[in-house]
Amino acid sequence: MSKNAIITGGSRGLGKAMALKLGELGYNVAINYRSDSSKALTEEIIAEIKDKYGVEAIAVQADVSEFEDCKRLVDTAVSEFGENIDALVNNAGITNNCNFIDLEPEKYESVIKTNLISMMHMCHLALPHMVDHDSAIVCTASVGGMTGVINQADYCAAKTGVIGLVRALALEFAGRKVRVNAIAPGMIMTDMLRGVNQDELNALAATIPQGRIGDASDIAGALEYILKAEYLTGQTISPNGGFVLQ
Repeated sequence: MSKNAIITGGSRGLGKAMALKLGELGYNVAINYRSDSSKALTEEIIAEIKDKYGVEAIAVQADVSEFEDCKRLVDTAVSEFGENIDALVNNAGITNNCNFIDLEPEKYESVIKTNLISMMHMCHLALPHMVDHDSAIVCTASVGGMTGVINQADYCAAKTGVIGLVRALALEFAGRKVRVNAIAPGMIMTDMLRGVNQDELNALAATIPQGRIGDASDIAGALEYILKAEYLTGQTISPNGGFVLQ
């Protein structure tokens, strides 16, 4: 029987790579998208998952910073796939990239709501469907949550909070067969980096001990490992090429 998964922020970048990996691993996949502009991208991923891996996949419009939207996402997944949720991948995130003095309160509140509170909402709603059978929660953190980054105070605060949430939930639900872990990506090639000047990109890569910027497949590979690693819980795995050492 197929297993069932929900992934937030799965319409592009790291989320897309992880959504496809879930399909490859045999999960039925529910993916949220927030804006109408992301609908077509998400539907393309849904079609690819169905065609390549023979599992079910659905797209649900939901702003996961809002509790009621999270509830609709979980309820829709359960209605379509069945009562059990076997994997929850909390990946939705935004950034402001602004110095803290000039950052408006509503802007940093939005980052905290999207990058941290959304994960609390999704875990709160999904856990009743995950307890007492082997299941896994995976949350996207960041090296920024481990070290701090200039002009990213709100983002780093949220990602540090994600790591704390993961540790606490791992302890609370270890006895009920739910494993909870985080992935903290380093510098990964995304659309944002593709638009950077090539000389600047090379200079960025030179700061990484492995001498290269990571690929979305590196994060998808970490997800696969976590989902299969039955003795792993409460941990933060950071594919970062040696840029940050734990």
